[in-house]
Amino acid sequence: MSQTYDNTSISQLKGPDRVRLRPGVMFGSDDLRGCQQAFFEILSNSIDEAREGHGKVISIRRYEDYSIEITDRGRGIPLDFNPNEKRYNWELVYCELYAGGKYKTNLGMNYEYSLGLNGLGACATQYASRWFDVSVYRDGYLYELHFERGVNIGGLKKTETNRTTTGTTQRWLPDDDVFTDIEIPSSYFISTLKQQAVVNRGVTFEFTDDVESIKETFCYPEGILGMVEEMNENGLTKAAYFTGEGRGRDRKDRDDYNVKCEVAFAFNNNVNSLTYYHNSSWLEYGGSPDRAIRSAFLSEFDAFLKDEGKYRANEPKITFGDIEESLILITSSFSTVTSYENQTKRSINNRYIQRFMTDLIRRNVHVWFLEHREDALRAADQVLLNRRSREKAEKTRLTVKKNLMQQLDVSTRVRLFVDCRTQDVSKRELYIVEGNSALGSVKMGRDAEFQAVIPVRGKILNCLKADYQAIFKNDIIMDLIKILGCGVDLPKKYSKNILPFDIEKLRWNKVIICTDADVDGFQIRTLILAMFYRLTPELIRQQKIFIAESPLYEITHRLKHIDRTYFVYSDQEKNELLSSLTDGSVHIQRSKGLGENEPEMMWDTTMNPKTRRLVAVMPEDEETMESTFNLLLGSDVSGRRTCIEETGHLYLEMLDVG
Repeated sequence: MSQTYDNTSISQLKGPDRVRLRPGVMFGSDDLRGCQQAFFEILSNSIDEAREGHGKVISIRRYEDYSIEITDRGRGIPLDFNPNEKRYNWELVYCELYAGGKYKTNLGMNYEYSLGLNGLGACATQYASRWFDVSVYRDGYLYELHFERGVNIGGLKKTETNRTTTGTTQRWLPDDDVFTDIEIPSSYFISTLKQQAVVNRGVTFEFTDDVESIKETFCYPEGILGMVEEMNENGLTKAAYFTGEGRGRDRKDRDDYNVKCEVAFAFNNNVNSLTYYHNSSWLEYGGSPDRAIRSAFLSEFDAFLKDEGKYRANEPKITFGDIEESLILITSSFSTVTSYENQTKRSINNRYIQRFMTDLIRRNVHVWFLEHREDALRAADQVLLNRRSREKAEKTRLTVKKNLMQQLDVSTRVRLFVDCRTQDVSKRELYIVEGNSALGSVKMGRDAEFQAVIPVRGKILNCLKADYQAIFKNDIIMDLIKILGCGVDLPKKYSKNILPFDIEKLRWNKVIICTDADVDGFQIRTLILAMFYRLTPELIRQQKIFIAESPLYEITHRLKHIDRTYFVYSDQEKNELLSSLTDGSVHIQRSKGLGENEPEMMWDTTMNPKTRRLVAVMPEDEETMESTFNLLLGSDVSGRRTCIEETGHLYLEMLDVG
């Protein structure tokens, strides 16, 4: 039966409920990502102060109860009575959405360029907290506030002080009644603070994590140029940098606003990355800066190639993808008026910013071609090589005698392979993952400094049954061999014109097989091991191959309104853990496939050297290795049938894993 729908059916959320009941509207989601966005909202305000020249050190601390504290050395948030608004400023800042000191940036008041623009962050985060404390030193006083679940307790406390320095400290506990997860991983704090140190040149970020006993300090005196130089190890070109300022409008009927932008880039055969920031905020989806980069770089490179006569007769033009394949680039732009996609600030769509950046980049890249001709020619040649290599890969199949050397050439890039930054082989790790969906989670969850990743699509060829001709025509296997870099170990009659195995040329300290904890994942893992056994058995003998265990169960323990999540890797571990969780409620679920895992979970359970579980593939004697592989994947059909009949019942529970 339908309910009555009339004039009394319309209601309005008021006060804290505007955020507490709909956190996704303010923070993009009500999960861990939303909790992280709330942290960034408070951090943004301190960054705005530092960028205006008020204090160059920001301290961040995460306590054992998962509360977060941010302390800056800025001017201190004004909290006293506001005669213009006829209210206390603390009410406007912490209890009113769309209130703040950054609405007049285009008039040159308070902040020229601001990361926090919408007047939502401090209030929304306060409303979404179990408790929220504020301490401000300014005007010779200490101002203190305390909130619980969005409600102020005790008003504004004002104490005279002899302290001469100013600043703001805000400490709060994200509310697990608002967010489904409040245990922000330390990796998020570290990556975010490092990013902010890069785009806020000279500002120091001090991070202390009591949960994981971590202390880190981040400061980049050269800003984005320093970061590009750090990434550009063994680069094709040196890092280039330029900056510019402009003023314009998005439409004729809108006001002019100021824009400034800095760009740093380099070309590299091993690393490629495009990163955009606006008003210090990372633009995950780019928007205007991304469109400007693509248009400007493509136009200038195409013109340069034509002027230098690099194109062959009737050769198609390059695409931006050919440039991007070898490009490291960071842009950091600021504007006094910004059209964000939403409060989470992951994309901007200002038309003038796009026009300004396009013109700025075209002019300066053109100058770079003239003033750094040798670098420009190397970059142009590599861009053409990228296009021609891809075109050739689409048209031809490699054969054993003619093309295997080229297949093993690391300079020919592998599609979907994501390399790491370091070239120190003693630190490099290669993750072989199951499918493109897992690639996304692993790529976002990894430490890009030393962890690379390559996906395999489905069940690969059984190398124990296939002949060498079939093996070397298989794209997946040849991509893996190429990335390994150490060649293959073949009988003499097949080895002519083929790169021989050389362990010294192996590009990795660890090769890690990472598949789902289900039947298909185990079979893919076995097929990959068979490939190593057939083509590079020395890697097994030298103990270079590992298996990453993925969790079998995710167990959530709720005690006193606080959830703690555990990951266990076997039924025995599950039973032992459950026996220790005597109080509270427990929720058990089988873990999802790798492709459905959040990046933070991938890092904690599968990739963090401090917490992951790796199984080393240890060599048996040659006879045992041969008989075992032959039993599992080779020609011993009768033996395999007997093995299944005798031991198959031990693995029936795996059929339910999915």
